[in-house]
Amino acid sequence: MTGRTDVLVVGGAGADTIVGVPVLPLPYADSYMIDSGIRTRAGQTGDFVAVGLSALGLVTHHIDLLGDDPEGDLVRELHRERGIALTAIPQPAGTKRAVNLVSPDGGRLSLYDTSRADPGDRYPEGTLRALAAGARHVHLTITQPGAHALPVLRDTGVPLSTDLHDWDGENPYHRPFAHAADVVFLSAAALTDPERTMRHIAERGRAETVVATAGAEGAYLLADGELTRVPAVAPPAPVVDSNGAGDAFAAAFLYGRLTGEPPRRCALFGSVAGAYACTVPATRTDAIGRDDLIEQAAAAADR
Repeated sequence: MTGRTDVLVVGGAGADTIVGVPVLPLPYADSYMIDSGIRTRAGQTGDFVAVGLSALGLVTHHIDLLGDDPEGDLVRELHRERGIALTAIPQPAGTKRAVNLVSPDGGRLSLYDTSRADPGDRYPEGTLRALAAGARHVHLTITQPGAHALPVLRDTGVPLSTDLHDWDGENPYHRPFAHAADVVFLSAAALTDPERTMRHIAERGRAETVVATAGAEGAYLLADGELTRVPAVAPPAPVVDSNGAGDAFAAAFLYGRLTGEPPRRCALFGSVAGAYACTVPATRTDAIGRDDLIEQAAAAADR
């Protein structure tokens, strides 16, 4: 790739505390013994996307608000280790954090600390505009203050993607993101009619491509007005955690898009990366590399 930034990732930096539990939902009890240990590591949605893009050889820059705290230090160290440029805007309320309860079958329940954000939080407009203008693509997370960044990002004319995660198709918070992005990712988990929601996104906004991931059922791809089903790819190892699978899918899809692949192959890349992410223990932040992605995608296409 060139020296120019390939993808600017906006928002979604933070740290998670991982707690292995015997089952989800966790029955009430006075206490549980956690034999696997309780660990805190850097990695929330923006971090996972940035790590995934960088592992695939894309020059990646990440911007978000970070506190002067242990969680912020973990995020900074993750980016240093992976060679990912990071613009950290001071956040007096502290770095975003969450507690993830993870079951042996890879299920997850996340508890987000909403005290580490303020309604008045903003990315400095000049900084955001300059970083976006120097990138081939921008991926905007829906974490605060992402919604306030939308006008600036659209102003630059740089292609934009976003991930609505488990949107139900109704929550008004997600709509500005859904209607402003050129590529929209979301999970089908909360959708009663994925095709209907996907077509509404495309009809009411700017999206030329909409992808709804459906876990073991694969994914729905809406491109050029045509809806197709993308089959799931078998994970290369046992599934241990579903956390970050959607972010991995988005990163690999964007890699395909930025390297000139058609939407269906981009979605295949996403499926391969998402399957790999499910084999990574919750205590690690890792992503599939380019050679493995291409090899596994070729093998999946031959089946």
